[in-house]
Amino acid sequence: MATWMWMVGGFVIFYFFKCIRIVQQYEKGLVETLGKYSATVDPGLTFIFPPFQFLRRVDTREQVIDVPHQEVITKDNAQVTVDAVIYFQINDPFKVVYNISNFALAATKLAQTNLRNIIGSMQLDETLTSREKINTHLREVLESVTDRWGVHVARVEIQKIEPPRDITDSMSKQMKAEREKRAAILDAEGFKQAAILRSEGEKQSAILKAEGGKEAAILDAEGKAAAVAKMADAERYQVETVFSAIHAGHPTKELIAIKYLEALPKIAQGNATKIFLPIEASAVLGALGGMTDFLKKDASETPAQN
Repeated sequence: MATWMWMVGGFVIFYFFKCIRIVQQYEKGLVETLGKYSATVDPGLTFIFPPFQFLRRVDTREQVIDVPHQEVITKDNAQVTVDAVIYFQINDPFKVVYNISNFALAATKLAQTNLRNIIGSMQLDETLTSREKINTHLREVLESVTDRWGVHVARVEIQKIEPPRDITDSMSKQMKAEREKRAAILDAEGFKQAAILRSEGEKQSAILKAEGGKEAAILDAEGKAAAVAKMADAERYQVETVFSAIHAGHPTKELIAIKYLEALPKIAQGNATKIFLPIEASAVLGALGGMTDFLKKDASETPAQN
């Protein structure tokens, strides 16, 4: 009897632990009773009654699906290799379990099909430069379908769009030619700017030199004018001094005539062919003539007296 009680007690404890289920924080639990959905449980400790009930755990974290690469023909008949990744999160565990059998496979095939449709409607150059446009369009298409599966597509990213080797080589040559063209333009612009700056510098230098020469000439002329003015003042002072001294000494006409004669050689110096004498010179010459007559007369009378 005791053995049976121990056996029953052990079975009860074993069954009790079999009834305990722990749902993790990032999970939701779906309880099925006799194969039929009965409840959705939150993270934490949950009790079920096996074998009549079964607990399905659904991961609600954001997950990633890698879409395999595939060959796609563009609108201008260029073949490119494309692959992508899909970031999704389960919002409704009931729908993702009971509305779709394999969500990952369905999302992958849906993404591949729509990638062919989207890129097939675009030119090659557009596909290479419109990744964001392709990402947005593909996400909208997936979101419209996966909503009934209880899944939210957070974003879609194109990993690689690779054209054929010959097209890649042609694009590389074109890019190289464009870079060389831009380099040549920048080089020419640099030479142009350098020539302009050099010309401006030479112009400014010439202007400064001309202004310096002008200032120097002005200063030289002003210096010469000041020197001439000082010399004129000195000569005028000297003449006035001499004139005052002469008048103070009460000179005779004969003395003035002698001084005129002494000054005539200095007046005659130079290349001039004509000499202008002051009007007062006639009186002086008259006095000089009188002096000459007087001297001749005196000379003629001197022998007679002897």
